[in-house]
Amino acid sequence: MAEKIELDILGQVCPACLLVVLREMNTHRQRLKSGEAQLVIKTDHRDTTRTIPESARKMGYDVEVKSLDTCYEITIGKK
Repeated sequence: MAEKIELDILGQVCPACLLVVLREMNTHRQRLKSGEAQLVIKTDHRDTTRTIPESARKMGYDVEVKSLDTCYEITIGKK
């Protein structure tokens, strides 16, 4: 089971959201690519449900977006 690296960006808006997530993806790149870890992002900014998955997929990651009661959860991991 992959370790979940949680990133709470509630209250932040783009492009700050995307920049924070890209930094985390680069920091944990080896573990994400190997499947050892997944990056789990909580956001309440709807635009990030489009920009973050689009960028992550271009980098070769698998992405899942869930709509929760008060926010969105974006999970990024090994393809």
